Order: sequence, then structure tokens, then C-alpha cells
Amino acid sequence: MTTVIVAGALANKPRNGGEAWVRLSWIRGFQKLGCNVVFVEQIAPESCVDEGGAVVPFEESVNLAYFREVTEQFGLNGSSVLIHGDGAQTYGYSFSELLDVASGSQLLVNISGHLTLESVKDRIPRKAFIDIDPGFTQFWHASANSAAHLGGHDWWFTIGENIGKSCCPIPVGSIPWQPIRQPVVLEDWPVTGGAFDRFTTIANWRGPYGTVEYGGQTYGLKVHEFRKVLPLPQRSSHPFEIALAIHPADGKDLAALEDNDWRIVDPTEIVAQPHAFREYVQASGAEFSVAQGVYVDTRSGWFSDRTIRYLASGKPALVQDTGFGDQLPVGDGLLSFKTLDDAETGAHEIVRNYEHHCRAARAIAENHFASDQVLGSLLDRVGVSP
Repeated sequence: MTTVIVAGALANKPRNGGEAWVRLSWIRGFQKLGCNVVFVEQIAPESCVDEGGAVVPFEESVNLAYFREVTEQFGLNGSSVLIHGDGAQTYGYSFSELLDVASGSQLLVNISGHLTLESVKDRIPRKAFIDIDPGFTQFWHASANSAAHLGGHDWWFTIGENIGKSCCPIPVGSIPWQPIRQPVVLEDWPVTGGAFDRFTTIANWRGPYGTVEYGGQTYGLKVHEFRKVLPLPQRSSHPFEIALAIHPADGKDLAALEDNDWRIVDPTEIVAQPHAFREYVQASGAEFSVAQGVYVDTRSGWFSDRTIRYLASGKPALVQDTGFGDQLPVGDGLLSFKTLDDAETGAHEIVRNYEHHCRAARAIAENHFASDQVLGSLLDRVGVSP
């Protein structure tokens, strides 16, 4: 049986069910193809914290507790390892056991280049880097920022499907980027019915990274794009809700959202666990969301893993144009917008013909993001059989 090691951040992003689903979808997708999958994560000692954010020993951290909770929920407690620092402490396999697993594996799928320990990487014959932050990754690499972690791989895949095309200014340098989509295991996200009630999304107001400056241009964040559509709820007369993580320093933005009739809900419980995240998405009517400015301004073709889960659940999506329409069907189930007027028109269309758009949403997930299709193609491209 083919052994695939999937590396990514789970414990490093505790109480974030959406981020957990990103990694789980790759893991469960390879399992569905018949692969033996081992999940590997590294965490730095200074990243091990308690509920208040204070640095604590590894075994007392919320990070380890979350890793244990999620891997046990999804039956991965016997096939996952959390490496503390350089491997002096681990949870799951011992470090020596992990080295043996790496020696017997056929492929490393390294999400965002998370696995950096050469003692583990060097034992794996094929190594694929998965870029889920297109633009950030390439701009960092072009600026010699070590956060890119591109070295030591044999293949480089990006969900920015326009990267390398003339329409996209993101620099590629000497990296032969190949497009890939984020997978969804359709059985994990069954269709849920019901009448339309509201547009929702789950968001971090500023996202995990700061603005990017490259070639004399500054690329903005999600906050800058949301400000452009603040009047939408009042103009469309439909309910719009955001499960929003927003810092108290952004109080003026929060007040502006509320003044424009956005319903803001506390994301703490909604996003904490994968199952709670799924319940919120599947109880929604449709998604409305903007994208990070860097994805929009570069026409990278980025497409949200969260939006994929709305589509798989039979929930239409109205999302900001990042150039994804060059590859994906837009207009039924999935609608894009560039302007406030576009967003208003798209919202009206989804509500007007809701059942049609629900069916089309699921069809897009089945035809373009199903894990068998996405991950089967990856295995073919790297020369590995399930």
C-alpha cells in the first residue's frame, strides 16, 4: 500500500475548525483513494501556549490538546504525530518511529511547506509543496523571505491557477508552478436542504498576514475589500451575517458594519471544532465573501476552501472575483462580483432562483473539487499509484 505523508498546521492553529478541514480534506481524500496516510506536524516551543496565550510546556498546551481532540475525532490518533521542536518530544509516534515511516513512504504532501525538518524530509523520495496562499508565497520567495519554505521539493503546486499566465503579475522565478485545487471529500459534506434565510461567511477581518509590498505596489487585505461593499445589506434588503474575528482596535470598522446592517456573530464556538464549522456552513442559505486584496489585484485565480464546502453542501456562493472564472463555471451556483453593483445583482439572483443555484452549487463541487479527481491527478503527476 502506498504511504503518503501529509504535513500541515493543525495544533499551530488551535480552535480553528476551518483550518482543520483544510488539512483533513487532504488526509481523508488520500485515504479514500486507498493510501496509507500519516499526518505530521511540527510546533515550535514558543508556539505552545495556554488559553490565555502564555507560553507553557508542550504537554500543558492548548495546541497539543487540540491536536489530540481532532485526530481522535477523525480516527487519526494511530496515524499522526506532533513534533515538538527538533523532535525531543512528540505526541503519537516517537521520533525514531517517524523516521522509519518516512523511509517507507512514497510521497510527502507538504502544505505550505510546513515540514522543514531535513532529517524527516530527506528520507521521503518524492516531495510536493502545496501553496494555499498564492501571491504571499511567491512574493516572499522573490524577496528572499525564508517564510516561503520552497526549497527541498520536487514538485510545486499552487491553488492560484493563473500563476504563470500573462494575466497574473505574481513572479514565478525558477519555480515550475503547477495548478491544483483544494479537495473536498463529498461524503464529509452532504447536501443540506431548506429555504433561503441568509448569506453568511466566516472571516478574520485582517487575515493572518500583513500587506505585501513588491515592485513598488502594495497589495491589501480582506479588510480593504470588505470596506468596498459595506452598503450591500441595505441595498439588497437580504440578511447578511459574518462570524467575524475582529480586533478591538478595529472598532470603527465594526461600527460601520453594524451601521450598514451586517449581522456580526461571535465566531468562538462556531469555528472551534471541525463539526461546529460544518454545522454553521450547512445551516446557512448561501455564502457571500470578499477575498484578500492580493488575490484580487493579481487575478491569481485563488479560490477559498471555505467556499468549496458551501458548494458541496448545496449552498450557492457569491464571492469576489479573483480570476477563478478563467477555470470554473460562473453564473449558476457560483457567482462572482467585482463591484458593489455586481454584488447586489448577484445576491438578488441567488434568492430569486434559489433551488436552481443550490443544485448547481453541488454540481460544481462534484465536477471540479471532488477529492478523488483532485488527488488522483496529483498522484498521476508525481508518478505514484494509490
